Amino acid sequence: MQSRFHYGWVIVGTGTLIVMACLGFGRFALGMLLPAMGEALDLSYSQMGLISTGNFAGYLIAVILSGRLYSILGAKRIIVSGLLLSALTMAVVSRASGFWQVFIPYVLTGVGSGAAFVPVMALVSHWFKKSHRGRAAGSIVIGAGVAFIISGWFIPYVNAWVGTEGWRTNWMILGGASFAVALVAVALLKDTPEQIGLSPLGTDPVQSLGADALSRRLSPKKAILILGGLYFFFGYTYVIYATFIVTTLVQEVGMTETVAGHTWMWIGAFSLLSGPVFGWLSDKLGRRAALSTVFGFQLVSYLFIAFNSGMWMIFLSVAFYGVALWAIPGIMAATVGDYMGPQKAALAFGTITIFFGAGQVLGPAAAGVLADWSGSFTYGYLMAAGMAGIAIVGTKLLPARS
Repeated sequence: MQSRFHYGWVIVGTGTLIVMACLGFGRFALGMLLPAMGEALDLSYSQMGLISTGNFAGYLIAVILSGRLYSILGAKRIIVSGLLLSALTMAVVSRASGFWQVFIPYVLTGVGSGAAFVPVMALVSHWFKKSHRGRAAGSIVIGAGVAFIISGWFIPYVNAWVGTEGWRTNWMILGGASFAVALVAVALLKDTPEQIGLSPLGTDPVQSLGADALSRRLSPKKAILILGGLYFFFGYTYVIYATFIVTTLVQEVGMTETVAGHTWMWIGAFSLLSGPVFGWLSDKLGRRAALSTVFGFQLVSYLFIAFNSGMWMIFLSVAFYGVALWAIPGIMAATVGDYMGPQKAALAFGTITIFFGAGQVLGPAAAGVLADWSGSFTYGYLMAAGMAGIAIVGTKLLPARS
């Protein structure tokens, strides 16, 4: 008989810290660091976009490998190795003196981020059954939202305290924090509940919607293509906003870095709702309905920032973006578990994350080129809105109650 408190929630808590480190610090803190770093190193908008693209190219390499290595090495070894690599390379970025000195190690930071993220999300299918997967996965991804809040407050504070070289200090601190999370992962992570004599938490409440039945309604190959396509649109669009919103607020709207940092913190605050709320919604109403709603929130956010004519539009954009921000990775992790079952979840999640990574590689580079051409990020945000609209239509390819 299992105790009332299930160790799966320890896995969720540890996973939240891992996502905070590998994505929040290793990737999304870049948006806060770019203005000061770009000025210090004389980076163009295109180079800023390429730095982000390089990070996701590394992420994509890790995704391709980690899904296949999962069954050989187990989640824990891959996650800890990824966190250590991210920590080391962020420290190297702190000593950069030009574009290439940032670009090359930051590609490796992306490798570390991907190596940690895919296995930790795949753990959900081992530790939780269908009734709890959406909430568990959604809770893990709020770690990135916590990192938004921390970086939005802490990075401007350090920059103001240290001065023009504050961005270097920030990279060192973020790398140290990632190293600390790696130590926590060593202590607490378990690959399966069977390792400690437990079974997965929850039930498969509606047998007709279990993995076998879902695969009969939509073949695994087709499911992967549809989910991968939707994940591509998410990766392409959300990262444009995450990469350039602070630069937009500072250089186009005229905010100070501190005020822009507070806005960044609001994104993080709103995003704390996204994973648990939409994860619960996907458990109750189905994955398709939840995905469609999330893409709708993002479309509205991109339009508001593209046509911003005052602070109220910026605030609404931030609110819609934040509330939906971490929902889709959590829903995707739950969905592949529904379709493929726990044993194939890691490979399936890794496969669709290749699409996601490809979107992240292309999005910032395209938006950066558009910004250099037009002198504004407006066209990049409009492009993101259009692709979010296509994704809404694409969700209709999934079964209604999937």
